[in-house]
Amino acid sequence: MVKERGQKVIASNRKARHDWSILDTFEAGIQLVGTEVKSLRMGRASLVDAFAQVDDGEIWLHALHIPEYVAGTWTNHEVRRKRKLLLHKAEIERLIGKTKESGLSLVPLQMYFKDGYVKVELALAKGKKSYDKRQDLAKRDANREIAKAHGRALKGRY
Repeated sequence: MVKERGQKVIASNRKARHDWSILDTFEAGIQLVGTEVKSLRMGRASLVDAFAQVDDGEIWLHALHIPEYVAGTWTNHEVRRKRKLLLHKAEIERLIGKTKESGLSLVPLQMYFKDGYVKVELALAKGKKSYDKRQDLAKRDANREIAKAHGRALKGRY
């Protein structure tokens, strides 16, 4: 049997970068059951409302939506159950300290297959205020205008 290589993105949370200031990212494994993996191989998952939380020294991913496997039987999984994230002990302790002392949150950014294993990119994030979001949008628009002007200048069309 040929081992799967590379990285294939299953789902990404694009709104997370708009709503949160990302301070640090971690790659975590995730504990799944068989029908969940089969459903993910079909590219079906949603990270929209998902969040991670520390519970009794472990990190759990809540509200991740993995739809039921179509060809599954009565052994199908629950759609929005909490799932355990697999991290090294030192990383878990560091995340616990950061979330407790400074009020940071754990937000999943994307879910992907890496060499055949399901991984979650988890971010240590701080919530943005509405004025921060407006500043980011203004910066993005300004950079877009600069890029357009630069492209026109290169083509000689000022």
